[in-house]
Amino acid sequence: MKQKIVDAGSEALYINMNAADDEKRASALETLRARFDESRAASRHPYVRVVMHSLAFGTLLPFIADERKEAVNRKQMEMTLDVMANSLVYWVQDLLRVGFLERGSKVYAMTSEGSTRVVPTYGAVSAAKSALESHCRQLAMELARKGTGVTVNAVRAGVTVTPALMKIPEHDAIIEASVRRNPSGRMTTPQDVANAIVALSEPGFDFVTGNVIGVDGGEFVTG
Repeated sequence: MKQKIVDAGSEALYINMNAADDEKRASALETLRARFDESRAASRHPYVRVVMHSLAFGTLLPFIADERKEAVNRKQMEMTLDVMANSLVYWVQDLLRVGFLERGSKVYAMTSEGSTRVVPTYGAVSAAKSALESHCRQLAMELARKGTGVTVNAVRAGVTVTPALMKIPEHDAIIEASVRRNPSGRMTTPQDVANAIVALSEPGFDFVTGNVIGVDGGEFVTG
């Protein structure tokens, strides 16, 4: 992917890190600052145009189990919500404080229908997705009231074959149900989601903020 970006004529800065770690986030922002300083020295005006929050790391243990060790515990629950939801808030806070976000910046967070629907092993992740959508609403409201011109929306993609999906024990049943109930008769693809993000990031969408935007061919409303 990095090479494709370079081949397309753009620069690529790749940082392999734990995006939920406070110190690593600070280090990444310093790296980005150095790149921005180089750009400013070349008489350009760099800023972060698009922020895509898509962290899929959490527990899939059930809430209730016969053995204590087989059920989710406090540490696992808090880790899941911190990584998959709360980290969005901390990234936006820091990006704004250091001046990397400005009018026209777009923040997106990847949610799923699990925020409102039940999957047997998705309890902690479902809670995280619900919190993530709430964070998007709150950030959108506060950023708008400050007149920043920064928008925040959650993107609810339909069921898409990703490494994260394949870790869910019920993934085969989820895939089968998705194809069966999607009016288009197929699953959502990463390209579908990418196309939506690109379109929403074009000028003219500055009044679209605080929403959960479905990109699923009507799968969610079909139920």
